[in-house]
Amino acid sequence: MSLGITRIDHVQIAVPRALEGQCLKFYREIFAFPELEKPADLRARGGAWFQVGPIQMHIGVDPDASPKSKRHICFLTNDLAQAKATVLAHGVAIEEEGVAEGLARFFVRDPAGNRIEIGQR
Repeated sequence: MSLGITRIDHVQIAVPRALEGQCLKFYREIFAFPELEKPADLRARGGAWFQVGPIQMHIGVDPDASPKSKRHICFLTNDLAQAKATVLAHGVAIEEEGVAEGLARFFVRDPAGNRIEIGQR
C-alpha cells in the first residue's frame, strides 16, 4: 500500500545555537534564498525558514547538531561555474566530487558543518 506522497514540502537542517547567526548569514548572503516569516509560536526557537523553488528549507537550532555525516541537501543550478565562483568569492571552501550519474557537482559546508551539494545536470 502506498503512502500517496506527491512531493517534498520542506527539508530541515540543524545548527547549534552558538553558530546560528553565522549559518543564517551564510544562507541569506551566499544562497540568497527568499526568507519566509516563521509562525509566531515557532519564532522563539530561533532559526529561519527559506523558500527554494516549491520547497521550503528550514534551519532549526539544535544543541546536538553534528556535522559528522554524509547526509546532505542537493541544490540544482543552471550555471555551476557561476555558483562555484559565487561561493568562492565569499571565501567558502569547495569539496570537488566530480560527475556522478550525469550530475556535475561540488560540495560546501555551512558554518555548522552541514554538507550542501550544488549540482548541474
